[in-house]
Amino acid sequence: MTTRITVRGMTCGHCEATVTKALAAVPGVARVVKVDRKAGEAVVEGEAKAAALVAAVVETGYEAEAAA
Repeated sequence: MTTRITVRGMTCGHCEATVTKALAAVPGVARVVKVDRKAGEAVVEGEAKAAALVAAVVETGYEAEAAA
């Protein structure tokens, strides 16, 4: 399953790396496909629920929500 979330507040490569690391640590994530600060989006494959992915990103200090 592929899940997309919207992420706001990323301004640099370090931000992308922080979000990538947080998402990869969520149980059920098979692979972080991409984290793109310009698009404000993260794409993850696996069985993790969108709510868990959003919570992981919010814990790192960024705004996030499940993509429509």
